[in-house]
Amino acid sequence: MEEEILGKAYDARLMRRLVRYLRPYRATVIVSLGFLVVQSLAQVCGPILTQLAIDKYLARPDHPVESVLNRWLSSNTWTGLAQISGLYLAAVLIAFAAEFTQTYLMQRTGQYAMFDLRRELMAHLQRLDMSYYDRNPVGRLLTRVTTDVDALNELWSSGLVEISADLLGLALAIMVMVRMSPGLTLLLVLVMPVVILVTARFRKAVQQSYRRIRVAIARINAYLQEHVNGMAVLQLFNREGRSRQEFTRINRDHMEAYKDAIQAYGWFYPVIEFLSMLALAALLAYGGFRIRSGFLSLGVMVAFFQYGQRFFRPIQDLSEKYNSLQAAMAASERVFKLLDTPAAITSPRVPKPFPQEAASVEFDHVWFAYKDEDWVLRDVSFRIEPGETIAVVGHTGAGKTTLASLLLRFYDIQRGSIKIGGVDIREFALDDLRRHFGVVLQDPHLFTGTLDSNIRLGSEQVSDEAIASAAAQVNLLDFVRALPEEFAHPVRERGNGFSTGQKQLISFARALAHNPRFLILDEATSSVDTETEFRVCEALANMVEGRTSLIIAHRLSTIQRADRILVMHKSQLRESGTHQQLLAARGIYWTLYQLQYKDQENHGNRSQVSDREIFVPAGSNGQPAAAMDR
Repeated sequence: MEEEILGKAYDARLMRRLVRYLRPYRATVIVSLGFLVVQSLAQVCGPILTQLAIDKYLARPDHPVESVLNRWLSSNTWTGLAQISGLYLAAVLIAFAAEFTQTYLMQRTGQYAMFDLRRELMAHLQRLDMSYYDRNPVGRLLTRVTTDVDALNELWSSGLVEISADLLGLALAIMVMVRMSPGLTLLLVLVMPVVILVTARFRKAVQQSYRRIRVAIARINAYLQEHVNGMAVLQLFNREGRSRQEFTRINRDHMEAYKDAIQAYGWFYPVIEFLSMLALAALLAYGGFRIRSGFLSLGVMVAFFQYGQRFFRPIQDLSEKYNSLQAAMAASERVFKLLDTPAAITSPRVPKPFPQEAASVEFDHVWFAYKDEDWVLRDVSFRIEPGETIAVVGHTGAGKTTLASLLLRFYDIQRGSIKIGGVDIREFALDDLRRHFGVVLQDPHLFTGTLDSNIRLGSEQVSDEAIASAAAQVNLLDFVRALPEEFAHPVRERGNGFSTGQKQLISFARALAHNPRFLILDEATSSVDTETEFRVCEALANMVEGRTSLIIAHRLSTIQRADRILVMHKSQLRESGTHQQLLAARGIYWTLYQLQYKDQENHGNRSQVSDREIFVPAGSNGQPAAAMDR
């Protein structure tokens, strides 16, 4: 899995690309770095002022102290201490103000950069073709846009700045300490090899934990997305217990990974603290000897203790930030891999204009396979004249829905061509091609919002009158008028609260409201009851008039209205003709009719539908429809 890749702790190529997202906010970043320098300088001043106060006024008042502040400080002890106290307070306040401003600016910049990156990811996901989603689970894509971008935000908002602050503060502290006492500085530095070894051991342990955490989070996201969407199936088949057990196993992996990380942090900080105390104890022993020998002042000793306490803190922070940096590099590798995935289906550089006059649709020797040469369509050719209504029937897997997907360029064919008005559809801009089609799928999809927004889909060209007219034509208006908010009625995720039939009627209204030139109906009446289906078909009889229509259906009531019926069988177009012509030919269509449609036609011709039974169309196994009690 991609989440298992640790990646480099620092990759210059990735870092350069990440910095691009900060370029629009470079002025803010520069100001933030300026406050970072001020913060580091202010923090270094504290021990210097402490050393000056002790050596000049407290320990040996008569001992001369070399300092640029001597000329500004009073010779009076109390006045001088008050001046130094004021400077110390000013340094603390400046450090506080600089740290607050710097943190605020970088956190704000990180949020803007994260916003830009997520917007770019969303736009790129919308450009990718359907085959990409066939290969990649939704949970993995959610992880890219959420968890991985959060890791990059940690790098933008605090990681890089805090690493810079730690390095700058450590460098300034060493410079001041060397100037004060090279011997004491060397004593502190001698502890560094042990600290580095401990840090390397800690980093290795945490790396493995973070890798396992990333893998577990990705699995949790994928599992939740799949099983929450399929909750009805879980409850229907009483699989809640098994699902809980599987989720518990995945969740436990996440917990165990975090436990290992907690254990690593648990021993790392005490060990570093112990080493720092040993270093300070050595400072105390060596510094005391130097003080008694007269080679070191008490103020320098106290200042070194303060610097010594700050000396190990950046090392601890750098160790933790190293892991954050590595996690960010791995996350950026995955995010950029997604962004660099080319869209297999794109608009041409110089697209041809879509025909404005009536145009035919032609499949010319089309071959198509979703994978390799496992052909779903084999040498399929047919032509739909302007205004003609074509129905496509056939067994499951014969390639019926694939025809609609290819016509909309969700996938591109391997051989042959698909033409509209004599022009290959690959020569049209994608948005220009698809805006002329109205599509109703077998599985209707509603978005969170309102009924109005689901029918309009953000198109300002669709008027309120067009929405109401479309709803009336598909027998939806009475249902909408009965709602308190009517078209402003809220729609929850995936249309929860609406029946499948109601959602399909909303999809009908959505297609018709945009007044398309071409209609594609893919099992569009499969989820409505028989009475509603008759009303919808009456509306469709008016709607398909003057439009080129492709109807993929099993139900005879829809197919009989077609001008021509195409019969797909084993990836090939085997028969073509009207309903009566195909029955007279006694071929594949006649066999399908005998198995599936004859009983429906007989009952459909009744003056009233039985109150005791409804007829369910045949399943994928081609068995006759079964009568079921309501």
